[in-house]
Amino acid sequence: MAITQALPNSFKKQLLDGDQDFTSPAGTGDRFKLALYVSTATLGAATTSYTTSGEVSSSGTGYTTGGKALVNSGTSVVSTKAFTNFANVSFTSVTLTARGCLIYNTSFSNSAVAVLNFGADKTATAGTFTVQFPAFTSSAAIIQIS
Repeated sequence: MAITQALPNSFKKQLLDGDQDFTSPAGTGDRFKLALYVSTATLGAATTSYTTSGEVSSSGTGYTTGGKALVNSGTSVVSTKAFTNFANVSFTSVTLTARGCLIYNTSFSNSAVAVLNFGADKTATAGTFTVQFPAFTSSAAIIQIS
């Protein structure tokens, strides 16, 4: 079991099929969420949709199953690279340990968009757990297509 950072294969196909809409501001495009996972979760390129298997426990941790809504930065193209990103998301007053997360599209059958591996277990104890996204640029954005 492992969390392997990837853009899931199903997501790539959905992009070509026109099933994913990253239009911003909110209200015009799809809705996305971020769920947190422990190190024993199995997530990667073969992940097709949101799952509770391996998700951080919601019992007594302050974390809610399904995670939190994300704010999409919209889309842009610079030179030959298209990209999108999200605003940072924080889980407050939580006690939890997470190894990675899944970004998924609640507007399209909870389909997987991106699997992120934090590189090590990250912990918050009665505090705030923040997933910080990189800058909304062609060289840093979390989702890039060349």
